[in-house]
Amino acid sequence: MSTFNTLEEAQEYFKGDIFATDNGMQIDKLDDNESVCSMTLDGRHKNANGGIMGGVIFTLADFAFATLSNNIHRPTVAQQVSINYLGAPKGNRLTARAVCKKTGRSSTIINVDVTDDTGRDIAQFIGTGFKL
Repeated sequence: MSTFNTLEEAQEYFKGDIFATDNGMQIDKLDDNESVCSMTLDGRHKNANGGIMGGVIFTLADFAFATLSNNIHRPTVAQQVSINYLGAPKGNRLTARAVCKKTGRSSTIINVDVTDDTGRDIAQFIGTGFKL
């Protein structure tokens, strides 16, 4: 059962994630088992080598993790996360799709796949959320 009644209610709540929202991240879809978040890439997201900074990719994955885990149980905080970077983005948009793998009494396991708009796999994130 979702803690948010509508997508709009979740979007309003997560405006409080100022770092994510100020960097252009948005919630596109949210239901009991999945969250999809995306962003358009621009110059502020680049590193000194001209590529997209890893922290941008991590933050988008973490944002998708946060939206889904807090839709399952609010509040939930990250207890442990890991990310594997698979390739550099070639497109102009990133999408993070979070899926709940398991939810229990005190924790939730969520997998997040990050892709770009060319269909390229960018990162794989796994997070354990602790239910407060």
